[in-house]
Amino acid sequence: MSHPHQFESRHLGNEPREVNQMLKTIGVASLDQLIDETIPSGIRMKSPLDLPDAMDEYQYLRHIKNVGAQNKVYRSYIGQGYYGTHTPSPILRNIFQNPGWYTQYTPYQAEIAQGRLEALFNFQTMVSDLTVLPIANASLLDEGTAAAEAMNMFYHLANKSGEQVKSKFLVDSQVFSQTLDIIITRAGFLNIEVVVKDINEQDLIDPTVFGILLQYPGRQGFVTDYSVLTQKAHAQNIYVTVATDLLALTVLCPPGEWGADAAVGNAQRFGVPMGYGGPHAAFFACKEEYKTGIWRRKQRSHVGSSQCSISQWGKCYRYNAKGSCRMGTPAQWVN
Repeated sequence: MSHPHQFESRHLGNEPREVNQMLKTIGVASLDQLIDETIPSGIRMKSPLDLPDAMDEYQYLRHIKNVGAQNKVYRSYIGQGYYGTHTPSPILRNIFQNPGWYTQYTPYQAEIAQGRLEALFNFQTMVSDLTVLPIANASLLDEGTAAAEAMNMFYHLANKSGEQVKSKFLVDSQVFSQTLDIIITRAGFLNIEVVVKDINEQDLIDPTVFGILLQYPGRQGFVTDYSVLTQKAHAQNIYVTVATDLLALTVLCPPGEWGADAAVGNAQRFGVPMGYGGPHAAFFACKEEYKTGIWRRKQRSHVGSSQCSISQWGKCYRYNAKGSCRMGTPAQWVN
């Protein structure tokens, strides 16, 4: 007799009657015949899978806990953008473990809750405040991906006129190696030449350079004043992207104040465990004039705040991804 608490009885909903009806509809006598007719024999196993006996939920939780206890957790001294963190208990309990942030309580929005939208909106606001750049998105995969997206966006902005192809992207030698790897991979598909060096003002004279990437602070801990270099770059119509550390920006001069066009990085420093290497939620912030570019080229998620025309509903949040507005009836909202 099948035990009522077994996984298959609770989650595999097709009854024998329903299975037979589907088999009859597609013209086969059994599931074995269906597999024989759809899966080539050359790629099928000749013997049963060597699997242990099934476990119920309680047994599996005990098992996986014992497996996890065998992990050896060491202190990491590598750095390179990943650092040990401590999350204070009030933040852990009142934010991470607070169901108010993720419980759905809007009847017309099935795919995402207002609580999660508010959390993402707060993330965007924090990034904008710390970088002093007005446009921010609701995260990307990791810092390297965000830097590659910036390169992609500025490459297309620099070459939209078609008068002269600018195909060279300068990456400072202080940029993290994992970020550089992603930059090089993405650049290959766009025929962008990536040059890694200690960037100085003389490098900006090259008419084929469309953008530069700086690390602030650098991978060796250097904090460099890039304000003059940024001004010189803008004089040559070169875009400046800064890979930075949000926690460091609580004490350092923000990139937006010294003229950076975009700031990228990850939020791991704000209490996210290293997780054996990541990835961790990245951020992307830029100047107001690039909001069209960030939407067309980067096409990542953004959360906006709207005042509902039905007064008792108050402020609500909208989630936009790849050009779509995933909210209720648009006529209900006023910006």
